[in-house]
Order: sequence, then structure tokens, then C-alpha cells
Amino acid sequence: MAFHYAKRMEKFGSSIFSELKSFKLQQEAEGKELIDLSLGSPDLPPADIVRNELAVQAAEPFQYGYTLSGTKDFYEAAARYYKRVYNVSLDPQTEFVHAMGSQEGLVHLPLVFADPGDIVLVTDPGYPAYETGLAVAGAEPFYMPLHKENRFLPDLTAIPVETAQKAKLMILNYPGNPAAGEADEAFFKEVIAFAKQYEIAVLHDAAYSEFYFDDTKPLSFLAVPGAKEIGIEINSLSKSFSLAGARIAYMAGNKEIIAAITRLKSNLDYGVFAPIQAAAIAAFDHAEEISRHVRSTFQKRRDALVDELHRIGWNVARPSGGMFIWAEIPSGWTSKEFSFHCIEEAGVVMVPGSAFGPSGEGYVRIALVQPEDTLIKAAQQLQSIFSDA
Repeated sequence: MAFHYAKRMEKFGSSIFSELKSFKLQQEAEGKELIDLSLGSPDLPPADIVRNELAVQAAEPFQYGYTLSGTKDFYEAAARYYKRVYNVSLDPQTEFVHAMGSQEGLVHLPLVFADPGDIVLVTDPGYPAYETGLAVAGAEPFYMPLHKENRFLPDLTAIPVETAQKAKLMILNYPGNPAAGEADEAFFKEVIAFAKQYEIAVLHDAAYSEFYFDDTKPLSFLAVPGAKEIGIEINSLSKSFSLAGARIAYMAGNKEIIAAITRLKSNLDYGVFAPIQAAAIAAFDHAEEISRHVRSTFQKRRDALVDELHRIGWNVARPSGGMFIWAEIPSGWTSKEFSFHCIEEAGVVMVPGSAFGPSGEGYVRIALVQPEDTLIKAAQQLQSIFSDA
């Protein structure tokens, strides 16, 4: 039987991650041992206090009904977290909405703002879920290139006036994935002024807000005066608190936007499992202690990998935040060619920068998701490639 699929499915091709996994399995079937530095999936377990709370709550027989939304306790814990960590006061009743992980939130958000053909301003390179959300909504992306010369911040003055006038939403992400940029107050103030001028909503994806090194704590978008008037911030507990499989996140900020998202989500899902929300509360209330350990671990990994890559002749930049190294590749290669060559010749899996947008060409993303000794080994295995370069 011939099935007839919706035209929108043409926008959902196989991802580079699927291609990498397939090639990785092929190489492993041929006996090659690989070091996988592709997916940004935390390898550290959740803190004991978080896992214990999840286990206790999941053992309760009456915890298996629909939650329908974030619980009152979850939102209050998120508000306490924002006040302690960022000195930002948020109303737990009206300025938060939960999500089943940031991926779900990011993919569905454009449905709130964009009709088919509407413009959304997105960073390039950027997290692939942004484009997925635009495809679901039928919106059109306008790419804001991120270049190292501009500290991986978009140049808002380069956006044509006619494009800005048609845009409905701007998506930002700092600390960045994949490019390791950091936004300061001056940049966020520029964003707020731009958004007010053109009546554009702003989403700041703060998935790596707890991943910062050398005491360079990133700024919450919501901590900047005027941010709540035009936008929201989304954050997941996947990275900071190692709850990737538990799928829980939240969006916070402008109450009108939050109300609209809440209305959409009431038609899409029945809420996150209550014991997972209870575990998230434990994470929020012990965030400083948990994050301190995570940051220490990943800073050591960053330093071990960057130092060894420098030793072999790959002069990558040392990021101040995030879970990744955004590394320029040798000339003469496309990022995809270089990535697959490194799998074949060095047994190291990285993601080609082109997977994150046109401006990602010329880079690869390396995830710090292995212990220090494994990262050092990966760099040593890459030495032959740079000896030949």
C-alpha cells in the first residue's frame, strides 16, 4: 500500500546524529573501539538526594495519576532557585510553566507565536531543536550568524528592517550550544531594546546556565531590567542536575507568554510524573551543592582535553561555559568529512559543525562527556591526523 505523507515531513530528514550512530555501529562491528564525544548527554549520575527522593516518591501507590501541569511545590522551588541564584523574583503561580524537557518546550513554542510563513530569528549555529520547532509551526528561519570575531553574539544591526518588522520570535542561547559564547548585560539590553522596537518575543535558552568555569557565572536573561516585558527563559534539569532521561524543564518570565504556553500545553500533554517533579524540587533546593561538583568535574575535563589538544597541535579555544569544545578544523576539509575521517582513522566521534547551521561549517563540536583519562586518550588518538595535516 502506498501511504501519502504530509508535506511537512519533507522537512524532517535523518539527523546527523543518526548518521553518526549508524557509522559508529558499523565501525564497532568491524572491531574498532570508539570514544564517543558526540551527544551532550550527562554521564554523571544525579545526586543521591535527588535519586533518593525520586525512589521514595515512586514507591508511593497514589503518585501515578495525571499531574496535568507543574505542581505548586515544583513552581515554588523553581522560584526559590531563581531568587537565590540570580536574585530574580518570579511569581510561582503566573510566571512559570513546566515542560517535558527543554526539547519538548522548544519544539512546541513556535506554535504559540508563528503562523505558517512567519519569520523567527534564530542563531546560526544553533541547537537543532530550534529548526524542528519552526518546521512544526511552518515558520521560516532568519539566521543570525555567530562568529568568533563578535564573541559568538549575533549582530542585531545586520538584521534587515523589513525582516525585523515581520519577525515574531527571537531565540537565543547562552552559554551557547554549540558555539561557546557568553552574553553580557550590554548585549541583553540591546536585545530588549530591539525586541521592544519591533514587537518581537524573545526566548532565551539557558540549558547550560550552571555549566560555567573559572567563576565566570553567566547572567540570567530575566535578571536584566525589561526582560520580563518581552520574553521568557527556558531551562532543563537534564544538564545541570543529570536528569536527562527524566524529562523535566520549565519556562519562566512574561506572564502573558506563560499563560499562552500553558493553554497550548493543556491540549498536548497531561503533565510530568509527580515523583520526577519531586526529584526536581530536591535538585532546586540543593542546586549550589550539586552544581559545584558538576562544574568542578567538567572544568577539569575541559582543561585536560584542551591542554592535550594543544599539545598535539590542535589550538582549540578554551570555553568559559557549556558542555562542549567548539573547535575549528584544519583547512581543506568540510566539517562532515573531517568528523567521519576522525572516526575511521582515530576512533573518536565528534559532531560536524554543519549540523548546527550554515555558519557551523569549519568546526566540530566535542562533548566533555567522558572522564579525564578518556578525553586525554581521545586527543592522543587524534595526534596522527594533525601530524599529517
